[in-house]
Amino acid sequence: MTSADGSTIGYEVSGRGPAVVLVAPALADRTDHRRFAALLAQDRTVINYDRRGRGSSSEASPWTVDREVEDLAALIDAHGGSAALFGASSGAVLALDAANSLATRVERVVAFEPPVIVDDGRSPVPRELSHDLDQLVREERRNQALTQFMREALGAPAAMVFALRLMVPAWRQMTAMAHTAAYDVRLCTGLQDGAPIPEDRWKSIGAPVLVLVGEKSKGWAHAGTRAVASATGGCVATVRRAHHGTPAVQPEAIVTHVRDFLQEG
Repeated sequence: MTSADGSTIGYEVSGRGPAVVLVAPALADRTDHRRFAALLAQDRTVINYDRRGRGSSSEASPWTVDREVEDLAALIDAHGGSAALFGASSGAVLALDAANSLATRVERVVAFEPPVIVDDGRSPVPRELSHDLDQLVREERRNQALTQFMREALGAPAAMVFALRLMVPAWRQMTAMAHTAAYDVRLCTGLQDGAPIPEDRWKSIGAPVLVLVGEKSKGWAHAGTRAVASATGGCVATVRRAHHGTPAVQPEAIVTHVRDFLQEG
């Protein structure tokens, strides 16, 4: 499929029924959501795609949020003209931004733990991080870019990052997407400062929104989830035994929440 700027967007379709598009988080492509897609495909047409610059998707022009929203618009238009969206982490932010811009095409949004920092529960993400990551990628220092992103944006402990680097296939896959980490930092600009969500960020969302948070996630994530629900007029649900990575590693834990909410429409 070709997006508005000529970028090629790779995707997979499974199932039958009303459409739902899965929006991947940072450093992830459609492979991360395949298990979840298989579960939802029991009663949905599931569009699982590679965000631009990842997997089999290209990027014909410099990155902006608008280009990513155009990609979602093209996917929706190619599959009936309206769809629900599911996004995890920064993918949840993109799903909400798309709902804000594509009011007539987005029916419902499920946002799993958008990485919003509204209190002092963790350090804000430095605004200059995206520029630092761009520079490291230009210098072909992708390993360092990944490490810095994980430490400063994800708040990952050094020991966790070290352990990830020992998982060679997974680390290699993320290295190939390292240039897109800066995109996700920019996507979340204004949402990770330890301050309230800007009032105009999602003021045009009309679709129903469900914001999910894992029971095992830290307090700042719960606070951010409540803030997102308030800013979008949505509702909040806590997923038992879940954490930030649950959509990829244990989608069975969240699928009932998602399916029930989508069926309300």
